[in-house]
Amino acid sequence: MKALKEKLERLQDGEIKENEPLKNHTTWKIGGPASLFFVPGHVEALKKAVEFIKKSQVEWFVIGKGSNLLVSDEGFHGVIIKLTEELADIKLEGSRVRAGGGVSLIKLATLMSKEGFSGLEFAGGIPGTVGGAVFMNAGAHGSDISNIFIRAHILYPDGTFKWIDREEMAFSYRTTKLQSERGICIEAEFGLSKGDKEQVRATLQKNKDYRRQSQPWNYPCCGSVFRNPLPHYAGQLIEQSGLKGYSIGGAQISTMHANFIVNKGDATAKDVLKLINHIKDTISREYDIKMATEVEWVGEVQ
Repeated sequence: MKALKEKLERLQDGEIKENEPLKNHTTWKIGGPASLFFVPGHVEALKKAVEFIKKSQVEWFVIGKGSNLLVSDEGFHGVIIKLTEELADIKLEGSRVRAGGGVSLIKLATLMSKEGFSGLEFAGGIPGTVGGAVFMNAGAHGSDISNIFIRAHILYPDGTFKWIDREEMAFSYRTTKLQSERGICIEAEFGLSKGDKEQVRATLQKNKDYRRQSQPWNYPCCGSVFRNPLPHYAGQLIEQSGLKGYSIGGAQISTMHANFIVNKGDATAKDVLKLINHIKDTISREYDIKMATEVEWVGEVQ
């Protein structure tokens, strides 16, 4: 790991830390240290870093704002790469917008609403980056990334780049092929439509207000924990099972929205995992429905 750190330092294009606490980089405020933590200052630095990491045969994982992630209490023995505002260019051409992988999705939606472009209103309140949103096909309010997606520039683990269109992305509910291929979304292009500026802004604000009023952002959380087992809704099933407010250690099923697990102050990853498994067992027993998480696990399985 020392030799890899020296190689990353020689790039002189980014920030690198050892044993960086990942609880400082996740919205759940949970997670042990990463052996190495790298924030690239440019796409070329990211490409070279991925090549170095592959040659070193070291585990790696890419994060943005750290939502939808549960990091092991023991941390991550490898390299965490964080995409930030350094990869956050936004370019509007006609009704198409191209945004870097590190762009805040909320920021992009807000900027486009001010320009009077419709299509991103659903993203009001989604706490992630463009790269993460494409990777997970993020969505809300009856829409998702796939509805506006045109193409994305992807960096693969072997250091190659490729533009991928909508058909190649293989979108489905909270899923894309990037999850199996470990592709990193460097930038994405979306197709929007010109609308009434005040109406677009009003709809975006309405969606933001709904999330603030119905979801527990007063405590650290990751967003929705479970995928909706359509035609059912995860939150409704959990609430009907009487689990609202149920706690294990410092982790609690939110009393505001049952598909959220909040960190009441001292929750560990083990607490959250136990609570997730308790929910799965309960829903399976009562409804014969298998629950699947939206959350990605990072680190050694506990």
